[in-house]
Amino acid sequence: MENIRFCAPCLFGTEGILADELRRMGAAQVQPQTGRVLFEGDAALLARANIRARTAERILVVMGQFRAVTFDQLFERTRALPWEAWIGREDRFPVKGWSLDSALHSVPDCQSILKKAVVERLKSVYKIPWFTESGACLQIRFSIHHDEVTVALDTSGVGLHKRGYRAQALGAPIKETLAAAMVDVTRARLAARVADPCCGSGTLLIEAALAARRIAPGIRRRFAAMEWGCVPRDVWQQERQAARQQERPEQAFLGLGGDTDPAALDLTRANADKAGVGDIMQVQLRDLKDFKPEGEDGVVLCNPPYGERLLDLTEAEQIIRLMGKVFVPDAGWRYGIISPHERFEELFGRPAFKRRKLYNGMLKCCLYLY
Repeated sequence: MENIRFCAPCLFGTEGILADELRRMGAAQVQPQTGRVLFEGDAALLARANIRARTAERILVVMGQFRAVTFDQLFERTRALPWEAWIGREDRFPVKGWSLDSALHSVPDCQSILKKAVVERLKSVYKIPWFTESGACLQIRFSIHHDEVTVALDTSGVGLHKRGYRAQALGAPIKETLAAAMVDVTRARLAARVADPCCGSGTLLIEAALAARRIAPGIRRRFAAMEWGCVPRDVWQQERQAARQQERPEQAFLGLGGDTDPAALDLTRANADKAGVGDIMQVQLRDLKDFKPEGEDGVVLCNPPYGERLLDLTEAEQIIRLMGKVFVPDAGWRYGIISPHERFEELFGRPAFKRRKLYNGMLKCCLYLY
């Protein structure tokens, strides 16, 4: 299985970060695009990207890309693709996807046409009249944007942001992949101390700890393609072994968490233990107004509650003003705060030295660096 074409969807604003990740993994022909990164590799890279990628939402095998403005075109061009190279006689192959600003705007109709095209292709190859679909699941995903169709197979299954350590969360937690992007942009993975005075369920601290110790985010979970007969079983064991060999358990790191909610602190501890980094976390009951950097240097990461999430706008703005007072300039400490508030810097009291546009789900935010 050489020269497989892959697509890794990602949060808007993180395309460059993910592209760099994939290049470090040995991916070829890496092409960042809006909301996704295209790349090429083999079956080993399929497993490696699933296990190691911190900012990818999932890893897809691109079956084909083409233009279609009629259902006949969609059917014929889908049927022409080599589905039998991946889907076996007994495998399941459900279809899901989306369409935006295209002639083929009915998603249910597109699903039906795509399913029929794949069935007809497999019937002609396997010479059987119908399929039991009782085996492994190969989820077909399609997207149609401005009449350009991409059809792919989902190798990940459950989204890659679900590392397995956060079974529960409080309020509106930051997505793990966005937290990983913040860690990358702020270079928190290189810091000996990372603090989050509004730690919630601990996602920012845990992602920083995983990156610092080079623990692969998917090292403890399973993926859909592990059940596929077309993917060699040994690549998963080999790639997990290789990922473990890159870990640095001796790396100095301390995660410092604070919150006013005892339940949040308990959850941070539990999640950190599940992630395998509980031994390098210290969390305590503390109000934001009492925050002080501990030690000579480090990074503060923060995803404060805001009006569209947990608090009303007035309360959210009060928190931003308070952060401006307690996050004092210090030669040894850096601050990375994500917020959707357009007047953040005015409320904070001073301009950031750098800003990075990111999206928390569909909510447009900015990462302010101090």
